[in-house]
Amino acid sequence: MAATPETCPNCGADVPRNARACPECGADERSGWSEDAYAERLGLPDDNFSYDEFVKEEFGAAKKVRPRGISWMWWLVAIGLLLAMIWPLLRSL
Repeated sequence: MAATPETCPNCGADVPRNARACPECGADERSGWSEDAYAERLGLPDDNFSYDEFVKEEFGAAKKVRPRGISWMWWLVAIGLLLAMIWPLLRSL
């Protein structure tokens, strides 16, 4: 049996000497005081951690990104603006 801590590593409450569980949260040797229980709470990855599988789970399947270019509408707007700026110059000649 692990020694009873003075403060609960789970919730931080004061734990009476020789208590079998925390009076506040109920943590005991199996759920929070032992080294194994503490390590389980950290959420460390397993030894057989696969980065590729992690990326798939977090971000979904990889999608190919294709550049789309400039829409035809913006080409028409650019040509129209050029004509609007050049038109007075052409009329004065």
